[in-house]
Amino acid sequence: MASHIVGYPRMGPKRELKFALESFWDGKSSAEDLEKVSADLRASIWKQMSEAGIKYIPSNTFAYYDQVLDTTAMLGAVPSRYNWSGGEIGFSTYFSMARGNASVPAMEMTKWFDTNYHFIVPELGPDVKFSYASHKAVNEYKEAKALGVDTVPVLVGPVTYLLLSKPAKGVEKNFPLLSLLDKVLPIYKEVIVELKAAGASSIQFDEPTLVLDLESHQLDAFTKAYAELESTLSGLNVIVETYFADVPAAAYKTLTSLSAVSGFGFDLVRGTQTLELIKGGFPAGKYLFAGVVDGRNIWANDLAASLAVLESLEGIVGKDKLVVSTSCSLLHTAVDLVNEPKLDQEIKSWLAFAAQKVLEVNALAKALAGAKDQAFFSANAAAQASRKSSPRVNNEAVQKAAAALKGSDHRRATDVTARLDAQQKKLNLPILPTTTIGSFPQTIELRRVRRDYKAKKISEEEYVKSIKEEINRVVKLQEELDIDVLVHGEPERNDMVEYFGEQLSGFAFTANGWVQSYGSRCVKPPIIYGDVSRPNPMTVFWSTAAQSMTKRPMKGMLTGPVTILNWSFVRNDQPRFETCYQIALAIKDEVEDLEKAGITVIQIDEAALREGLPLRKSEHAFYLDWAVHSFRITNVGVVDTTQIHTHMCYSNFNDIIHSIINMDADVITIENSRSDEKLLSVFREGVKYGAGIGPGVYDIHSPRIPSTEEIADRINKMLAVLETNILWVNPDCGLKTRKYTEVKPALENMVSACKLLRTQLASAK
Repeated sequence: MASHIVGYPRMGPKRELKFALESFWDGKSSAEDLEKVSADLRASIWKQMSEAGIKYIPSNTFAYYDQVLDTTAMLGAVPSRYNWSGGEIGFSTYFSMARGNASVPAMEMTKWFDTNYHFIVPELGPDVKFSYASHKAVNEYKEAKALGVDTVPVLVGPVTYLLLSKPAKGVEKNFPLLSLLDKVLPIYKEVIVELKAAGASSIQFDEPTLVLDLESHQLDAFTKAYAELESTLSGLNVIVETYFADVPAAAYKTLTSLSAVSGFGFDLVRGTQTLELIKGGFPAGKYLFAGVVDGRNIWANDLAASLAVLESLEGIVGKDKLVVSTSCSLLHTAVDLVNEPKLDQEIKSWLAFAAQKVLEVNALAKALAGAKDQAFFSANAAAQASRKSSPRVNNEAVQKAAAALKGSDHRRATDVTARLDAQQKKLNLPILPTTTIGSFPQTIELRRVRRDYKAKKISEEEYVKSIKEEINRVVKLQEELDIDVLVHGEPERNDMVEYFGEQLSGFAFTANGWVQSYGSRCVKPPIIYGDVSRPNPMTVFWSTAAQSMTKRPMKGMLTGPVTILNWSFVRNDQPRFETCYQIALAIKDEVEDLEKAGITVIQIDEAALREGLPLRKSEHAFYLDWAVHSFRITNVGVVDTTQIHTHMCYSNFNDIIHSIINMDADVITIENSRSDEKLLSVFREGVKYGAGIGPGVYDIHSPRIPSTEEIADRINKMLAVLETNILWVNPDCGLKTRKYTEVKPALENMVSACKLLRTQLASAK
């Protein structure tokens, strides 16, 4: 029985790639040093899978930044502003596209489907001259082969690549991107020919857009693409992989009709209805890559349940045509439980990270082949039973409180216009008030202080003194810059979700459970294993200390329930909305304690609200209903003069703007600059927004410092579609990952732009 892994984490068990990338970007190491670290990581991953007995081992799932950007490089689709002159694309052009440079901004970045991974959005148009400009896929296949491992090269499929692209600047917004199919397929053919010449026997195309609600002409593009590639693919075992959701019936029919394809991969964890499609008919002689091991979460697989599913499939597709697989790439999970020596042993027994999932896939494949590892299966069954019965998981009082929320509609008593009037009388802010999103740079010294405190190398008194000094520095800097509504900079926080999870019941934490978010940026999601409650106040001490340092309004900074949910590894033994309501009640307690302590501006970040939106439109309304309700629960009890802010990160918001309005926040700050002010188009199209709004005026994910004129120009574009009295001015996101040498001049320019426009607006009256 064959086994297959869709993809694997690329950062390394101890984030080796992250540190190598950042050292290279800082000019502290060479390209050769970066390449050596990367080659060592790839070799260890291929060796690990080979030794575990995996038959179909992926290559080319490694990326220095992002696999979609790798595809852009492969196709030579470099936007003209990067002045690429042809030839093999090197690090300079590649990283300029990803991160920008001193003279040009980066390409847009957005979420990969409904995950917290970000990809670099291709910018295409009729004038793009495609050329085979990166031989990475072939080089990595050869690299693995030289190590004695025959891999399956993985490419982002041509149709998915085009469907995830956007029209380049200056190109009509409704430009049909699929019209470029005939131009990209010749490059794919060149890659395939080279892979065959290098000895590849299999190739995998990732086409996850097949799980979306596609129109008939989009489905036709798959038929056209693979028909065009068929002769070139002859002699190869061709796998088309889908993941993250059910494949709709029409897409299933299109996919399974592709004669060039030998095997079809499906997510059978999130795509439970796909099982019914397979049972209703599967093409004879084709392979089914059955994704029964969850690539999105860290819970140990219920091996007995998965084996039952596989045995039912075996009767449909045949024993020799069934391949045990992961539901998607393991990129979205942590790397290896071996690196968690301090994790609670009972909870640890309930978990499987990427390395353990590889073993689960192989164990299931062996069991299907009649070589069941009884000890492995018995240990798994014991862990499943332990988790179901553990008193640590269930809290009856919390369950009752959350259940009581379902029938009610939590809203503040006064409408937002009246609230804003009351808040303005209290806060007395100028027009175009300035603020930042929350975090300020996390310096090496700051990280050392937190690390030393955690390791008990310094006392609590020394720790509090150091953090207060840092807060005071950040407050004084903002006052010098003349920012209107301040933040304390979050020096006490490691991560916007982990920080809260550590103070809530029902959460567990890892030492090295890092997951790539974008580029070198990794997050360490908490594990929600049980019912959630708040034993004690979490932020009141720091927020009141910060407010005591200034007469200006100081924002209390919280992470919202939907974001805590979406950026955690969530328990899979109850519906997600039940867990979200529990978190919402905990945050509600915190909001009310902040208000009692005299904090009059409270930001409840929902950076991940859009990210959790299901991929199928039929499921949108239910999700948005409970997600928006969860946010409203957190602040329903505050008085009119308490101003509630929220913040949202990189995503496409236009299709959920009415749900965002329904959140009923007083002020929303939202990403805008990197996506070419796409957000503003929704207001140009007539959507009325009466609450405060701050579309970001510059991109903090790039080291580039915008000029005063550039920011003023951005604000003027906003004033063309938004009322002056509701517009706020702020960066796109938190400043945690930037350096003070970048942050200070950027904020100086932001405030200068604001003052310039205030003067112009005053003189125009």
